[in-house]
Amino acid sequence: MPQTRRRIRRPRRTRACIGLTVLVLGVTATASTGISTRSHSAAGPVAATAESALAPCRIAGTMGVQMSEGLPTPPGYSRSTGEVRALNLMIDFPDAKGEGTAADRLAEFFPQTSDWFRTSSYGRLTYRAEAPIRDWLRMPMPFAAYGIERGSAYEPGYRQLVEHIVKAADPEVDFSRYDLVNILVTPNAGPSALDTVLSVTFSGNAEAPVADGVPLANTSFIYSRQDDGSGSYRETGFRVLPHENGHVFGLPDLYTAEGGGAVGHWDIMSEDWGANNDLLGWHKWKLGWLDSTQISCAAKSGVSDHTLSPLAVGGGMKLAFIPLSESAGYAVEVRTQAGNDEAVCEPGVLIYKVDSDVDTGRGPVIVSDSANTSGGCTRRPNVHAELSDAPFRPGETFTDEKAGISVSVVGELRNGSYQVRVIRP
Repeated sequence: MPQTRRRIRRPRRTRACIGLTVLVLGVTATASTGISTRSHSAAGPVAATAESALAPCRIAGTMGVQMSEGLPTPPGYSRSTGEVRALNLMIDFPDAKGEGTAADRLAEFFPQTSDWFRTSSYGRLTYRAEAPIRDWLRMPMPFAAYGIERGSAYEPGYRQLVEHIVKAADPEVDFSRYDLVNILVTPNAGPSALDTVLSVTFSGNAEAPVADGVPLANTSFIYSRQDDGSGSYRETGFRVLPHENGHVFGLPDLYTAEGGGAVGHWDIMSEDWGANNDLLGWHKWKLGWLDSTQISCAAKSGVSDHTLSPLAVGGGMKLAFIPLSESAGYAVEVRTQAGNDEAVCEPGVLIYKVDSDVDTGRGPVIVSDSANTSGGCTRRPNVHAELSDAPFRPGETFTDEKAGISVSVVGELRNGSYQVRVIRP
């Protein structure tokens, strides 16, 4: 069904229990059923062994949950590996004529967006942005006539807008050649992003209008500029598009009605304003950017040790996962100031809970804060300060007393990897 996103920017604290001792209580996690692997995994016995070991950690999606964090992503979304062709159309309206040239509007997002996806995916996604029409496409009705507001449903306004876009572009565009569509609206249509964010994605929408034999099922609309006035817009203003395209690939919103306090700046699906940031390791696995051999599944009772290399660096073990049930578990990864992660001020081991039973925008991921109520380690604009120092450092331990699980950071190696010890009943 169509997916819309809403943004309300108020901080919310998350809760975590940390200490220097390990607590072990008696609760047994339930293993989920196995799901077949995505591409790029190693072949042969090694791959088969890895897949068998990962079965309990492949938490499944739930029927009726919007954009579930479960594996695998259901059909209908754009593929997220290999070459993906993105059609970009720049549109304006009789009452909001294009500011500058359409080519200038395109340049606000490319090649930055393509570079961002190449870096985040370790080169596994080649994002090919194309704009066969280099001028503004003038819509037949004034912007106000479409009735588009924040959180507007697909019917009837967006459907009518898409139909008008198709009619205007179809003589010059073969829509069947593209995997996704970006509609780059002139920024003077609608309010400033400082007042309200209109940018939205309708993804997995099989009932969308058809053009050249294919439904425009995965379409992102980008409106006014997300400029916080800090002077960084030219470098980071493009990030609204990778966020919206994350929905095209099946990723949910990680901010909630209270704002970015659940995940902070640790995933672009949480905060896409201000300084650059990456995706969580769980999302990279979900998108097929990590091999099965790069995931360590801590499903068995007892003690298990895991050596994790920084998420921004290609190769190596990237993610340890501790399943709690068929739909939830804890993910453990190493975050450093590298790659797309510009705002990391406290590198270390990030721990967060993933729940595939929770809808987009309602907290499907919750980051555990190693220094709760510290106020954080950054004052950069539009970076959630409280969670900026969330990673755990050597000598610190995260505990879930109810589940009887602990995650201890044993040490940091010279190559930047971290040694992590998991104890579970």
